[in-house]
Amino acid sequence: DPSKPGFAPSNLTLATGIDNRRLEHRRSLVTQFDGFRRDLDQLHASGGVDRFRSAAFTMLTSNKVVDAFDITQEPADIRDRYGRHRWGQSCLLARRLAEAGAAVINIDATAPNDTTKHFSWDDHAGAFHLDYAQRERLPQMDQALCGLIDDLYERGLDRKVLLIACGEFGRTPRITHAEKNFSDQIGLGRDHWPHAFSALISGGGLRMGQVVGETNARGEYPIRDRVTPQDLLATVYAHLGIDYTQAVKDLSGRPVPILSHGSPIPQLI
Repeated sequence: DPSKPGFAPSNLTLATGIDNRRLEHRRSLVTQFDGFRRDLDQLHASGGVDRFRSAAFTMLTSNKVVDAFDITQEPADIRDRYGRHRWGQSCLLARRLAEAGAAVINIDATAPNDTTKHFSWDDHAGAFHLDYAQRERLPQMDQALCGLIDDLYERGLDRKVLLIACGEFGRTPRITHAEKNFSDQIGLGRDHWPHAFSALISGGGLRMGQVVGETNARGEYPIRDRVTPQDLLATVYAHLGIDYTQAVKDLSGRPVPILSHGSPIPQLI
């Protein structure tokens, strides 16, 4: 939780009792084991593993990484703009990581804080009261996302950074009811619904200021410009410069496409 005082990721600094000399000794030992591994490597994946390991050692020894996570370097008005809560400070941290060169950043927006009753977005009637949950969550989510989007554009990062806010499926258009939820109160909620849901996309040098797709009047099914999750992923891959039509080999050497189907969303390109 970046909003807490003294926040620092524990796994990006050397552990107690480990100095640079001891770390280098461990690196040398790993390199010796690598020699045996290469002899057994049938898929020629050693080069990729070596690059990942080199990046990991660099992260442990680089001040750039530590500085990127230190959001106390930000002016107070910037931190206030994002919101002094978990989601707001997480979005601010994401912007700092993007500036430091991180290629892919995931913001955990599960719960707005450690004490909330609304600990997830899984809004079944038996869990929460949907109205009360949204009254707590939406103002913080709105402040965090708007703060991040505005900041990215003001810093000229809107073409470099593609921001996507979405879940993995939608919720039922019809509200459900339960006599008691986790808090022994009447619950109102929405169940799982895979047929239609929304995603927010910003930046990436794409065409903004539009709504792509349309559902029927009840929000049940798409009726125009249907977009699939694979289309969204293809759009992300294209932004990252990855050929979304390529395949990678599994452990048996068989090619597996990184996307079974889908193409970049044409309205955004």
